[in-house]
Amino acid sequence: MTAFLCALAGYLAGSIPFALVVSRALRLPDPRTYGSGNIGATNVLRSGSRRAALFTLLGDAAKGWAAVLVASALGLAVPFLALVGFAAFLGHLFPVWLRFHGGKGVATAAGVLIAFDWRLGVAAIGIWLAVAAATRYSSLGALLAAVAAPAAAWWMFGADPRFYAVLGMAVLLVLRHRGNIVKLARGEESRIGEKKAAQPAPAGMDRMGPP
Repeated sequence: MTAFLCALAGYLAGSIPFALVVSRALRLPDPRTYGSGNIGATNVLRSGSRRAALFTLLGDAAKGWAAVLVASALGLAVPFLALVGFAAFLGHLFPVWLRFHGGKGVATAAGVLIAFDWRLGVAAIGIWLAVAAATRYSSLGALLAAVAAPAAAWWMFGADPRFYAVLGMAVLLVLRHRGNIVKLARGEESRIGEKKAAQPAPAGMDRMGPP
C-alpha cells in the first residue's frame, strides 16, 4: 500500500502540465497547436516568449525534484524515493489530465536526478546545455545526457534502486525522441529558436480551456 501511494503521489505531481498552465496564465496559444505540439519548454519557446519557456522549464523540473524531496522529508527509504521519482517522470510522459498525451520528460527527469543527488543532476544538465549550446539541437543534448546519466548513476549508487530508476528514465527518454533521432539523421531537426509551422493538436486531446 505504501508503494502504491508513493507511486500515485509522484505520478500526480508529474502530471501537472506546466506548459499549459504557464501558457494560459500568460495568455499564449496552447503549445499543442503549434510547432511540434509537445508540452515542453523547447516547443513553448516557439511561441516567441522566452519567459514562458523558462517558467515551463522550471516548473517541469521542480515537480520532479519536489516529489522526491517530499518523499525524502517523510523519511521514506531509498527504494520508495526511486519509485516516486520514476512515477513523477511517468506522470509527465502520460499525464492523466491530458488523456495520457504528455511531453518527453527531459526537464522532469533533470529535476528527479537533482533530487537523487545534485551532482548527478548537474552533470546531466551540463551535458544537455553544453551540447544544445554548441549545436542548437536541444534533442541531441537531451539524448546524450540520457545516455550518460545511467553510467554516472551506476558509478555513484551502484546496484541501487535509484540507478534502475535513472536507467528506466533514460530508456524512455530515448524512445520518446525516436522522431527526433530520425530527423537528426536526415538533417531535418529544428534548431533552438527556429519556429515550426503550426499543426493541429493530436486527435483526442482536450485543452484546459481557452488560453
